[in-house]
Amino acid sequence: MDVQQISLVVPALNEAAGIVGALAPLQPLRERGHEVIVVDGGSHDGTADLAEPLADRVVRGPRGRARQMNAGARVSRGGILLFLHADTRLPEAADRKIIVGLTRSGRGWGRFDVRLSGRHPLLRMIGPLFSLRSRVTGTATGDQAIFIRRDWFDTAGGYPDIPLMEDLALSRILRRRGRPLCLWSRVVTSSRRWEQNGIIRTILLMWRLRLAYYMGADPRELARRYR
Repeated sequence: MDVQQISLVVPALNEAAGIVGALAPLQPLRERGHEVIVVDGGSHDGTADLAEPLADRVVRGPRGRARQMNAGARVSRGGILLFLHADTRLPEAADRKIIVGLTRSGRGWGRFDVRLSGRHPLLRMIGPLFSLRSRVTGTATGDQAIFIRRDWFDTAGGYPDIPLMEDLALSRILRRRGRPLCLWSRVVTSSRRWEQNGIIRTILLMWRLRLAYYMGADPRELARRYR
C-alpha cells in the first residue's frame, strides 16, 4: 500500500450519458500514479463497458451507493481513498491538495468546498452555505468528494450499509476521532436534480430528510421519500 497513492472510487448506475465525461478529467491523475476504480451497480445502459478504457478497474458490485463504495475500497491499493460521484468534477491538482493537506494537518479525512454547476442565483448561494455548514458541523456530503486515509476508513468499518445518508453516517463516525480537513478548493457538482425538481422544493426536501435522519428516522423510509 502506497500512502501517497490515491484510489478514486466512482460509484455509477446507468451513467452511460456522462461516464466518459466524468472519467476523462481523471486521466492526468492516473498518469501521476493514482488509480481510478468504477463500481457499477447493475447498469443496463453499457456504463461499465464505456468506463473500462478510462479506469484501472471496473467492479460490478451490488446496487446501493454505500455498498458500491465499500466494494471499490476493498479492491483498491492506495493509502488514501477518494469517493467521487460521477456528476462531480475535481479542482485542478486535487491530488496534491489532498496529500499535502492531510500531511500538514495530521488529519485523517476531509472534503472540498462545493459549487453547483447551474447559473441560477439561488444555486450560487447553496454551495457556500453547504460548505459553511460542513465547517460548523464537522460533517461532509458525498457531493464534496470525501477523502479518507485508509486506516481511518478501515477502523470506521467503511460506509454504513444504509440506502441514504451514508455520507453523514460515516462523517459522524469519523468525527469522533477527529474533525475533517476542509479544503477551500471547490469541486463542481451537477445542479441537474435541483433544476429538474425545483430549487426551493429540493432545498426543503433535503432539510426535511436531514432533520428526520438526525431525529432517528429509518434511512430506508427516507430513501423512499427521496426517490
